[in-house]
Amino acid sequence: MDKNRLEAFSDGVIAIIITIMVLELKVPHGSELADLRPLIPVFLSYVLSFVYVGIYWNNHHHLLHTISHVTGGVLWANLHLLFWLSLVPFTTGWMGENHFSAVPLALYGFVLLMCAFAWWVLQTRMVAMQGRQSPLALAVGRDLKGKISSVLYLVGIVSAFFNGHFSEAVYVLAAVLWLVPDRRFEKATHAG
Repeated sequence: MDKNRLEAFSDGVIAIIITIMVLELKVPHGSELADLRPLIPVFLSYVLSFVYVGIYWNNHHHLLHTISHVTGGVLWANLHLLFWLSLVPFTTGWMGENHFSAVPLALYGFVLLMCAFAWWVLQTRMVAMQGRQSPLALAVGRDLKGKISSVLYLVGIVSAFFNGHFSEAVYVLAAVLWLVPDRRFEKATHAG
């Protein structure tokens, strides 16, 4: 199958995910700046999640440009990733509405961890499809950044029950780690 169909479908799903998240930002019932204060946690959770979804969209774009076609395994792996990404609006809303309390904060981290796992599965399926000496396989290498971010999500999940601010900081740190597009995939695109 041509990769363009997979990319268009994924882009559409990700656009809907972002739209659902922004719809959680409810308009306040007053006209003063102070009326925005209760929305600060919801807005902050939206910003963090927007950055995460944007990171996945950006890296997904670069990842797909390292291949010329997709297999059934890649299609299912991509759907697996989209499933976990589609839960981001729910956990974002729950976390923001409850002012980053322990259980919503931990669930948010769990969804981030599962998105990372689903990304790894997709990446692994693509490498298997192309072979261990493909530009993508060489670019992925040991995937240190992926391993570090997964450990950070686990730390964030556990720390949510002991120190919510630390947990939030860990999630922000993991996002900052990925904020710059993954140049490994850009290099693989030009090598292939």
